[in-house]
Amino acid sequence: MSAEEGSVFDVYRERVERPLYRLFTEYSAGRIRWLILGMLGNILARSASLLPPVILGAALDSVFQDAGAYTIPFFPAAWIPETDTAQFWFSAELMVGSFVVTAVFTTLYGIAANNYAHRVMHAVRTDSFETMQRLDMTFFDDKQTGEVMSVLNNDANNLENFLDNGLQNSVRLTVMIVGIAMILFSLNWQLALVTLVVVPAIVGLTMWFMRAVEPRYVDRRASVGNLNTRLENALAGVELVKTSGTESYESDRVENASWRYFRDTMAVLRLSYIYRPGMELLAGLSFAVTFIVGGLWVFQGAPWFFTGDLTGGELVTFVLMTQRIVTPLAQVSNIIDQYENAKASSERIFGLMDIPSQITESDDPIELDEVEGRVEYDDVSFGYADVEQDAPEEMVLENVDFEAEPGEDVALVGPTGAGKSTLLKLLLRLYDPVEGEVRIDGHDLRELSLETLRGHVGYVSQSTFLFDGTVAENIRYGRFDADREEIVEAAKAAEAHAFIESLPKGYDTRIGERGVKLSGGQQQRLSIARTMLQDPDVLVLDEATSAVDTETEMLIQRSLDRLSEDCTTFEIAHRLSTVRDADTILVLEDGEIVERGDHEELLEADGLYAKLWGVQAGEIDDLPEEFVERARQRAAQRTDMLEEEIDDD
Repeated sequence: MSAEEGSVFDVYRERVERPLYRLFTEYSAGRIRWLILGMLGNILARSASLLPPVILGAALDSVFQDAGAYTIPFFPAAWIPETDTAQFWFSAELMVGSFVVTAVFTTLYGIAANNYAHRVMHAVRTDSFETMQRLDMTFFDDKQTGEVMSVLNNDANNLENFLDNGLQNSVRLTVMIVGIAMILFSLNWQLALVTLVVVPAIVGLTMWFMRAVEPRYVDRRASVGNLNTRLENALAGVELVKTSGTESYESDRVENASWRYFRDTMAVLRLSYIYRPGMELLAGLSFAVTFIVGGLWVFQGAPWFFTGDLTGGELVTFVLMTQRIVTPLAQVSNIIDQYENAKASSERIFGLMDIPSQITESDDPIELDEVEGRVEYDDVSFGYADVEQDAPEEMVLENVDFEAEPGEDVALVGPTGAGKSTLLKLLLRLYDPVEGEVRIDGHDLRELSLETLRGHVGYVSQSTFLFDGTVAENIRYGRFDADREEIVEAAKAAEAHAFIESLPKGYDTRIGERGVKLSGGQQQRLSIARTMLQDPDVLVLDEATSAVDTETEMLIQRSLDRLSEDCTTFEIAHRLSTVRDADTILVLEDGEIVERGDHEELLEADGLYAKLWGVQAGEIDDLPEEFVERARQRAAQRTDMLEEEIDDD
């Protein structure tokens, strides 16, 4: 898919509306009390922190300069003592009390806000992972691990940072501005207008910054995913990199991805270099103008067009309050930074959550207790779906039609890219046919419970995957209730027990990420043991011995024969010698079955299978020219697709 079209991830991300509003509405249920408690604590803490400058101004005028009555805005006059000494100690008590209240409620809002933020992000992270788990293979065919990891980790952390800091700082700023404005207007509305005259300019600068920086944050989040993908690929393929001597090539690719991230980050920072100093300048001008006008007012009387009196204590309160507002205003840029980062991240998270799964269960799926193993492909056609369209981009299987009786061994052969693996992945419902039906024991797979289906179908792939854990944990995977005796029996049947016993801790040996401490043949035998423990009724073998030596292949083949004794078995193989005894051999080319029969029948037909057999047996030096030409065309098509993907990156 071209860059212009975008991936399925990008398509659904762009459809997300009001992502942060959606975050609160969908994830505050059951957690809202923590948010409310945090907000109340924040409001009370910030409100209490505004009292000391007001108290100091009142004390200076009344207690120290005897310049007027002791008054505090919005405070009952009846509670204020009459004598100077009593007012002095009253002021001290109020200041200490305000500091204590500020500390207590700051602690309260910190605990509550963190509880809310981390509970929400725990839910978001687990929901995102569960969504990713339910997505069908079409999504993973398109996306790369690094970008998905970026969503589950980096983007979730950005939301957590916003809920933990940005949201509370926004409340703090609002309380400070509103509270300070109320206090200043109650003391002297004219000087208050002077102090707050920069607010419209601050609002205008902020709106410009938000509009300009938003698309740059989206680009930066995408570049993070791209960088993570490059790093993950380079680390996962480190053995290939070293054996190929391509360290410099991978370094260049990571450098390019890192430079893209640097470039997108600098695009954001360039705007911040204008916005943040601009905010600090405006806040500083507010402080300076307040000091100049207020100072002239105190020692010269009301200047210019101003009227009334201004006391020294009121000026002190104005100056201290103005300074109190400078820091929150200067931090608006950080709040905007956290907000825009969170908005871009929430779009990506909800974009992931909104991607529909094409593989879904019916409302009342059939639970199969027992399976005989009759498999039918009824006029099946399949193509990989386009991002925004229901129609597939290109059909890779067309009009495939065959039956397998219970216990029958069916082999699929044909050139690379003929559709063999895709055909059998339909049997596991990793994909659904575009046309036709796949049935087990007469049931359309779409009518069955996915858990039931996949519990009865065993799958052994040529690319074995093992988790970082012990040998026993990997064999038990999928049958977590299996005891040690069952695990050992499965390992013996898979010709794996001997080498497992030779490991340092036997079945309790940790095998490393992806089983790196084991050979390819050992990994494959553990995979077969895992499938044997499952005891499937239908077995799919996707070139299970393609990447091992002859001796190991003999051991694996012997274990596979045991595994498939009582199963309906489907086997893909490029080495035709491994499937010559199959009951039925299906020959695929370009997504269609072009020949079918047993080994002898296909040799007598003298078609494509006979040509392939002749080449492998050494009876024919080369394939016919028309076959070679078709292979070249398929290779050219795959090369063009790969080049398009590289250009998109």
